[in-house]
Amino acid sequence: MAFGEKIPPFCFPESDSGIELEIIGEALAFKGHQLKPRYYPLARVPLTFRQGEVDAAMTDLGQDLSEIGAHYGNPAVIYQNVLVTLKGRKLSIKRPEDLKGLSVVAFPGAAKRYPEWLAASEQAGLYFEQNNQELQVLGLNKARYDVVLSDRSIFRYFELLLERTTLFKAKSVQMHEFTEVEPDDYRPVFRDPQIRDDFNAGLEHLKATGRYQEIYDHYLQQ
Repeated sequence: MAFGEKIPPFCFPESDSGIELEIIGEALAFKGHQLKPRYYPLARVPLTFRQGEVDAAMTDLGQDLSEIGAHYGNPAVIYQNVLVTLKGRKLSIKRPEDLKGLSVVAFPGAAKRYPEWLAASEQAGLYFEQNNQELQVLGLNKARYDVVLSDRSIFRYFELLLERTTLFKAKSVQMHEFTEVEPDDYRPVFRDPQIRDDFNAGLEHLKATGRYQEIYDHYLQQ
């Protein structure tokens, strides 16, 4: 199965671990399947499926792979991008205009994904992209930026990592939801419909037994 190269805390190639990897692996194991992850640059994940290099992929990245015989499973995880600010600033961000005058740092490509929210900041020279999301957390904590655009779980993971490994002390933050989560955007794809069905059954079992939440908590709680 194709996964992105490194998406902490969802995927750690060096240890074959992470929230997404473990949930998918355990869901497949429920009916006796063994996950064999293969890692690629994220943009190549659906391409490897198209080319027949893998039997499954963690995401279609917005491409419709059903036309080439893909069978879509239920979402294993949900990525939820939010706007993060320091709680002490008492900022309210509900509309794109609320970002006026605020410096924003985001992951590469965010401005193209959310132009209605970020175009004005970009034009004003107040928008920056930073691939290292650990530095995003540090920058917000030190008030180098006013706003971080990040996935909720990724931001929390790096807060905990910095607190465990450095003298960093995270300040209280507020997470502003600015976009509707679309679970169907994050569905894994399988070449074999029976394996897809087995995966769905395993995923339902993980949620019913509480194991699903345990995996999340392992990475996102102190």
